[in-house]
Amino acid sequence: MPTVQHFEIPADDVERAIKFYKGVFDWSTQKLSNPEDSSKDYWFFETKDENGNKGIGGGLMKRQAPEHSATNYITVPSVDDYASRIEEAGGKVIMPKTEIPDMGFIIVFLDTENNMFGLYEAIKK
Repeated sequence: MPTVQHFEIPADDVERAIKFYKGVFDWSTQKLSNPEDSSKDYWFFETKDENGNKGIGGGLMKRQAPEHSATNYITVPSVDDYASRIEEAGGKVIMPKTEIPDMGFIIVFLDTENNMFGLYEAIKK
């Protein structure tokens, strides 16, 4: 069954946001630089529960547009198959299949209530 795997938080001031989440939740970050466009650099969060057990993964990036909001990503076996299901059920794919090098593929969609979610398909190894 598909599960929520990752959350993404856009920030106007990335350093301020990193400081906030580190200070409040003690989340550490790892930067993934985009050599072609530094405005698309990405910081992965590592989250843990109070016992130190690994939690859901997260990320932080520079806000790309005023309407860019937090997004939850759901892991699925095939973003193509689920994109079709989304459209058939009345949703709308707003970002087509995009490759994340060495990781997999994502799409972003709106549900029937205009809530934004993403889908993630891992590379098959």
